[in-house]
Amino acid sequence: MLGPHRLALLAAAGGAGWLAYQLYLRSRHHALPMLTLQALSELLGTLLRGHPHVALHLRGASSSLRPVGEGLADLVGNTPLIRIRSLSEQTGCEILAKAEFLNPGGSVKDRVALEIIQEALAKGRLAPGGLVTEGTVGSTGVSLAMCAAAYGCRAFIAMPDDAAVEKAQMLQALGAEVQRLRPVSITHPDHFVNVARRRAAEQPNAIFADQFENPANFRAHLKTGEEIWEQTRGRVDAFVSGAGTGGTIAGVSCYLKQRRPGVQVFLIDPPGSSLYNKVARGVMYTREEAEGKRLRHPFDTITEGIGINRLTQNFARAQVDGAFKGTDREAVEMAQYLLRNEGLFVGSSAAMNCVGAVKAARRLGPGHTIVTVLCDGGHRHLSKFHSPSYLAEHGLTPAATGTLLNFVA
Repeated sequence: MLGPHRLALLAAAGGAGWLAYQLYLRSRHHALPMLTLQALSELLGTLLRGHPHVALHLRGASSSLRPVGEGLADLVGNTPLIRIRSLSEQTGCEILAKAEFLNPGGSVKDRVALEIIQEALAKGRLAPGGLVTEGTVGSTGVSLAMCAAAYGCRAFIAMPDDAAVEKAQMLQALGAEVQRLRPVSITHPDHFVNVARRRAAEQPNAIFADQFENPANFRAHLKTGEEIWEQTRGRVDAFVSGAGTGGTIAGVSCYLKQRRPGVQVFLIDPPGSSLYNKVARGVMYTREEAEGKRLRHPFDTITEGIGINRLTQNFARAQVDGAFKGTDREAVEMAQYLLRNEGLFVGSSAAMNCVGAVKAARRLGPGHTIVTVLCDGGHRHLSKFHSPSYLAEHGLTPAATGTLLNFVA
């Protein structure tokens, strides 16, 4: 016998509505494409307009709202995967992006900070009232300060003084102790990472987060890979990401390739970084370019958060099939492109990731599904990457208009 919801559906929309409803229900249990599911849902919404009882039944059946969470920890992760329409239409591929700027701390680093602190607490290396230290350009520090507070701990963050000033301001607002240091080689004792490491060693109940080498970083992003797999229903052909610590590309690549070995993983590398050479040529740099051998600290790129000149333990776990070089010009133009065409206001590493997605789409050809990461929003980059005067000073004033991607080489 037909139930009241089915009878109302037939009355409201007739045979077309009934057929769409049956397809919709089946799509929730079988791997139909995401766009098919979305189209069916929109069709039903149109057919059932004016019939609130049936519409309410449909919404309840497909609700993805979370149950009541347990504080900050339950806000981290499970971020939306969004289709970037303009990039998809221009490349002929489905370009999807993980909206990591929607994490409570505003970046992908929330995942890493939470995993590091939770593991340290579980293993007894840290207790409430303790100190978490880190050397970072900024985003990881913000996430650590926030997560440390959630577990009754304090944070000390050392960072280079050429990082965007709003990152330091946010850290201080979160209650972290911040020390800004002049940029020096990682081999120098006053490098911001080494300063943070010493601070943790100087007192009990303190940990050095060590995001570059701590495998908790990699483990945090196994979950990111799992989310991508579930959100695409396994229909993912390629994943593209830059690498700083290497945790994102390592965790996601390992999870996706475990589920489907044929998934292609590409690195996008900014100027001044040696990871492209490592992936493409098997060597990171010439002897003269090694960290500790340079005669001065050069200005390499305005892109913050990705790019490095050493091989971290996290990046060493990554399963990467190829690499692309990105430029500051491409990143700046992409950031404006996304704002102009999508209303997305993103940071420098997110813009570079989208440059990489376009390059991957061109390499693979139309018809593929490519996933990347929107690491953070643009609000942390107002004094540099999104500053007209700063861009003009470095000859990077954006000039592209419209939807064409001619600025991507």
